Amino acid sequence: MGYRVAVVGATGNVGREVLNILAERKFPATEVIALASSRSTGREISYGDKIIKAKNLDNFDFKGVDFAIMSAGSEVSKQWGPRIAASGCIVIDNSSFYRYDSNVPLIVPEVNGPVLAGWLASATRKNIIANPNCSTAQLVVALKPLHDFAKIKRIVVSTYQSVSGAGKEGIDELWNQTKGIFVNDSPGDGNKFPKQIAFNVIPHIDVFMEDGSTKEEWKVMAETKKILDPKIKVTCTAVRVPVFVGHSEAVNIEFENPISADEARDILREAPGVTVIDKREAGGYATPVECVGEYDTFVSRIREDATIENGLNIWIVSDNLRKGAALNTIQIAETLIELGLKPRDAADAA
Repeated sequence: MGYRVAVVGATGNVGREVLNILAERKFPATEVIALASSRSTGREISYGDKIIKAKNLDNFDFKGVDFAIMSAGSEVSKQWGPRIAASGCIVIDNSSFYRYDSNVPLIVPEVNGPVLAGWLASATRKNIIANPNCSTAQLVVALKPLHDFAKIKRIVVSTYQSVSGAGKEGIDELWNQTKGIFVNDSPGDGNKFPKQIAFNVIPHIDVFMEDGSTKEEWKVMAETKKILDPKIKVTCTAVRVPVFVGHSEAVNIEFENPISADEARDILREAPGVTVIDKREAGGYATPVECVGEYDTFVSRIREDATIENGLNIWIVSDNLRKGAALNTIQIAETLIELGLKPRDAADAA
């Protein structure tokens, strides 16, 4: 007997990717339901070699559904998450709404998947699991094995984030501005980004906070601490770049204990979910173009930083719609199944 999976926000970029990956990984589902707002009800969406139609979230009954993968934004998660969870369905939420709730686990399976064993056994669990920010997910996948070996004290992260992180509107704005410059010598008006994104970079993602940081930078800090280790000091500068898909990060790491570039390279080659591409020659590194459609997080440019004791620099690239969002949610569900979660049925849920 398989599992029933509902994908909330199925018509969006991440929702569609969730459906693609469920099919690719042959997730043990007897039924996959696409859910969306009333304005998208009836829209046809691909799921493997099938076409399914989006149903209206407002009147859907979650009785007997095992997993609800939510990718419809914080407001929908705030409104619907507790309702869905109360039905006995496990909510895996892609928004930021539950990430900082101490009673909700924030999970990247390769990093802190074992946390789910205790959560699953708890009689008081909320039935909600949070998925981290796309930049955080790829970052901690690369940092975890290095932290286990030499204990990280501090990291300085500079992100180079693609426009797909801002949704379909972000992709459309980059496309339209680029086309406008080529055709009319004018980028046209932009609504999604505060400045022109075509042929430009913008050091501003999400809203500004009182200390001058942006919310995106704060998320990387807070989530890294929650997932990996609260003692790690984290500072971040988040930048939007004119790339359609794939987030990149330049990371400077200070460790408590010695670690060489060669040791780090060997450790990362054995790490789950990591691919090392690190040749010290032209083209011997990963870029966003190569990571699109891939499951792994790619690490390149591994080198020692002589300006600090026990320092390393690394370059991290990943498909933000996959590991940063859709793939990670499905890996969470797969981890729960591996830990012994059994399918529900309508009778059990009654």
